[in-house]
Amino acid sequence: MFFNKKSNDANSDLVKVAALLIHAAKIDENYTDHEEKIIKKTLLELGAKIENLENLVTNAKKIEDNANQILDFTKEIKNMHQENKIKIIESLWQIIYSNKEADIYETGLMRRLAGLLYIDNKTMGDIKDKIKKANT
Repeated sequence: MFFNKKSNDANSDLVKVAALLIHAAKIDENYTDHEEKIIKKTLLELGAKIENLENLVTNAKKIEDNANQILDFTKEIKNMHQENKIKIIESLWQIIYSNKEADIYETGLMRRLAGLLYIDNKTMGDIKDKIKKANT
């Protein structure tokens, strides 16, 4: 499993990861079914149970709707192992490039997240380039 915590704590962390992914999907004001599929696939890869997936996404949407800032979502993520953060960053770029382009709000979000999650610029750029090439 992705998180080495009790089930409730892991679910709480997954809800926050999902909320961050949803936030990225909604930032361009065009939240699509394709983006939601990317979010669900990511959550399953991170250890969510398929029977809890819809509830997890529903709770994450509520949290994202009521959040004032992305810090609410990033607190637990920044303490994860680098490889786990990389998976989340890859999913964020997949969401952003699912419509073939990134707007200024999406790229601004990713610049902020790089700092908040302690991802260096080279790593962030390499992931972006890899995902962009795969989606264009």
